[in-house]
Amino acid sequence: MDFGDSVEEREQKIRNTPHCVPNMGHSMTVWDQRSELEFTKDWNGINHVTLKAPRGASTRTLAFSLLKLPSFSNIPLVYFDNASVSNPDLPLSERDDDSQHSEIIGSFFSEAIFKPAKAMRGGIPICFPQFGNCGSLEQHGFARNKTWSIDNDPPPLHPSDSHGKVSVDLLLKPSEDDLKCWPHCFEFRLRVSLAMDGDLTMISRIRNIDAKPFSFSFAYHTYLSVSDISEVRIEGLETLDYLDNLCQRERFTEQGDAITFESEVDRAYLGSPNVIAVFDHEKKQTFVIRKEGLPDVVVWNPWEKKSRTMVDFGDEEYKQMLCVDGAVIEKPITLRPGEEWTGRLELSAVPSTYCTDHLDHIGSM
Repeated sequence: MDFGDSVEEREQKIRNTPHCVPNMGHSMTVWDQRSELEFTKDWNGINHVTLKAPRGASTRTLAFSLLKLPSFSNIPLVYFDNASVSNPDLPLSERDDDSQHSEIIGSFFSEAIFKPAKAMRGGIPICFPQFGNCGSLEQHGFARNKTWSIDNDPPPLHPSDSHGKVSVDLLLKPSEDDLKCWPHCFEFRLRVSLAMDGDLTMISRIRNIDAKPFSFSFAYHTYLSVSDISEVRIEGLETLDYLDNLCQRERFTEQGDAITFESEVDRAYLGSPNVIAVFDHEKKQTFVIRKEGLPDVVVWNPWEKKSRTMVDFGDEEYKQMLCVDGAVIEKPITLRPGEEWTGRLELSAVPSTYCTDHLDHIGSM
């Protein structure tokens, strides 16, 4: 399957593969009629993939764009927990009241720019092979600005990464232009999965298919939608060292019992645990971030002054967003020819009371 096909051609190819979910590895998974993988167009006419998984009477929906625009800054990666959502393709301002109050992982913004070759703010951009501007490449590397293709025959993953989930496998290879600015051959495979309980999982596998080693940094640049940034706290990063990008990457040690927000924050916490909790007190909801192969965590909110200078960011939208990124920053990954690296991120939204009582338990992968 190729994203050069029309939406209708892609849907026909899916129909011509009866009773199987495509892109699930060498062993095809039996199609669950309650779960769906769809290829459609969103309200901007942009091709995207929609994953749907049932939960009782409701349906979890995850939609993201891949085609003809920068792929992984174009994923609203919006997921809804509401049976009444009749049209998840509509922008938030045009949805009914019930759907606007659905849980959302991966906010995107009213001023976001839909333009080829430019990163679109929101969702979960994939930062590779460089995070930030600490290198010779464009900000956050080129992967987030590329067109990804469907991976029809990915190497198999552990059965637990397929069971009870609807997934799509994606593939990125360097173009000739990419090789001019970063002369390394690689295969980047990404599986995006949605479980029936609403958990979102992203598994990146990067393989060196070159004749020489290369090194890279990486991040899932995760935009979380929150009710009020002043009512949010992060637990799991206390006592850690961090690099402060507001102080020329000077190294400090976190002194607080939890991270709260009263001004701009742009930090990379180093050597972090595999579970981080983001508490939203107003919603009484907690985002639980579980990760593997991602030792660092980036925390970012631009606050009022900086947000007013960003053309693709509403002046007041800093109040409803927070980036908490699983990342590899301090010690880049080095792959010798034939070696592969895996980085896994799982996002869950749970009641805050449950998370407080069970944080230690849910931290075990």
